[in-house]
Amino acid sequence: MKISCQKSDLLNGVNIVMKAVPAKSTMPILECLIIEASGQGIKLIANDMEIGIETFVNGMVLETGSVALNAKVFSEIIRRLPDNEVNIFTDDNYVTEITCEKSRFSIMGRSGEEFPKLPAIIKERPLTLSQFTLKEIIRQTVFSISDNESNKIMTGELFDIKKNELRVISLDGHRISIRKVMLKEEYEDKKVIIPGKTLNEISKILSGEASSNADIYFSDKHALFEFDDTVVVTRLIEGEYYRIDQMLSSDYETKISINKKELLSCIERATLLIRETEKKPIIINISGNNFELSVNTSLGSMKEDIDIAMEGKDIIIGFNPRFLTEALRVIDDEIVDIYLINPKAPCFIRDKEQTYIYLILPVNIHVRSE
Repeated sequence: MKISCQKSDLLNGVNIVMKAVPAKSTMPILECLIIEASGQGIKLIANDMEIGIETFVNGMVLETGSVALNAKVFSEIIRRLPDNEVNIFTDDNYVTEITCEKSRFSIMGRSGEEFPKLPAIIKERPLTLSQFTLKEIIRQTVFSISDNESNKIMTGELFDIKKNELRVISLDGHRISIRKVMLKEEYEDKKVIIPGKTLNEISKILSGEASSNADIYFSDKHALFEFDDTVVVTRLIEGEYYRIDQMLSSDYETKISINKKELLSCIERATLLIRETEKKPIIINISGNNFELSVNTSLGSMKEDIDIAMEGKDIIIGFNPRFLTEALRVIDDEIVDIYLINPKAPCFIRDKEQTYIYLILPVNIHVRSE
């Protein structure tokens, strides 16, 4: 195999596929990436059996062939080469020479025959979203997946397709994030659970351009994302997702409309006094058109008032500040509506069209009676 390409193009491709290379594996071949040179071009491949990535790299194929190279070693070499043309040559024994200007490396490769191929998925009728929309959907929901591997369902996101509507849902036992997008055409109803880890990696690769599309294909056990010159295949999480609609309520006793930036800044100021080990809640006291946020910790105390528009009853309620800030940061609206029922029931942050819904469970607090 013999190829030639610019370092920047090669490094970009390597950075993309490295997202599917495990740090350590019982199968050493999985710690490799494949360089495949064919009539189609130069392709890089990596696969950790949960997520597999293929991407094409601009360059010239001088001799066809393929080689498996230790991904970490190869990526570090390419990263440190001069910014110029890189030439890679592999002989019949898989000894691979990498040259760039006056730098010359020789590393031992191996046959890619034992490398697991990406699952074949029939590409029929893709779900098509702009890269901007897909990146935004992930950004606005992926923070509330669980990192507890003992409950696999919670480590993924539900993609729920009904006719011309896509709902993406994540939850971790303390909160739920929902993002709704109207699609340009109607699709068959479908529900799949995609690993949050995969979505995080896809989000990093997506250009986020509104003018560029991403196509998503589904099989019984896998999802395939195709965009630009890259294909990402992921294993789906098996099982039935939680019945979210039963947890959503349109009832409320108190509704407030508040400036999002002011609230976010106020919470961030309050958290300056909260040690990570303390896990102290912030206390919100809503009375009349006044919203008072307070915190009391071993480091000190803080109180701040924010003007609001309010409907309904006064309420005092406590929250984990991180859950509120993570939801508020991904909402683009200037004014947000927050719906509350009582100090022990979840609050809802949602817009009128319910294109986003964030459900957050409160923290038990002891309120002194007057």
